[in-house]
Amino acid sequence: MSDQRLAIRKTYKLFIGGAFPRSESGRSYVVTDAKGDFLANAARASRKDAREAVVAARKAFPGWSGATAYNRGQILYRVAELLEGRRDQFVADLRATGLSKAAATAEVDATIDRWVWYAGWSDKIASVRGTANPVAGPYFNLSSPEPAGVVGVLAPGSALLGLVSVVASVIVTGNTCVVVAPETAPLSSITLAEVLATSDLPGGVVNILTGRQAELAPWLASHMDVNGLDLTGVSDPDLALSCEQAAADNLKRVLRPADTDWSASPGTGRMTVFLETKTVWHPLGG
Repeated sequence: MSDQRLAIRKTYKLFIGGAFPRSESGRSYVVTDAKGDFLANAARASRKDAREAVVAARKAFPGWSGATAYNRGQILYRVAELLEGRRDQFVADLRATGLSKAAATAEVDATIDRWVWYAGWSDKIASVRGTANPVAGPYFNLSSPEPAGVVGVLAPGSALLGLVSVVASVIVTGNTCVVVAPETAPLSSITLAEVLATSDLPGGVVNILTGRQAELAPWLASHMDVNGLDLTGVSDPDLALSCEQAAADNLKRVLRPADTDWSASPGTGRMTVFLETKTVWHPLGG
């Protein structure tokens, strides 16, 4: 028997509702490494795939937003444990984008730490954003944050640290999301999907689509059951503007694209942009 064996090529699919379907269109596109050599055929999601992902995210929203903050934090920490277990695979995915082994390893380590950081905020963000308001009358007036709902996320070109930064910040507060992976470097997104699928994260909380940003972004922006839109990964100003205009039809919260140093401390800004504030009045006394 020959010592040579054929490499087992991986089949890259979408991640919708906790499952890995092929695109309904049957389309795919070629992903290459930093040298232009073939790496894989990634599924090219269609508008119908985007609609299915929104349906899955909406179905998952009541259970995820209704879970205790402590429980969400436990689940996110479990994801970090599994990220650690896939460390070598993430390093290999990043090296294919042109990073050195040292740089890829540093980014994977920073990514795991970032996920743990967000997990730790799950039961603290309400205390930071909530408040007891002083009022002129015999009432308690309490404000508390609540998740906006389903968020469409256009992931940044940073293949892993940026991806995790935009995803974890959305779901830690109880939102669900539909993510469009970086078009030219989608492999880390699919590896992340495999981590999420084998964690305790309920199906549909995170849905990941690979394909053309210009094709999928406008449909997420105009979808009436999407409540927020993170345009961080949109580099085309005309596309960003058209998405903002489409998002205005149902008053989506929109996070505009901006240059971001993903290695810097993220702060709470990304977590709070997709939160609504609920204020309750209650009379004092018996």
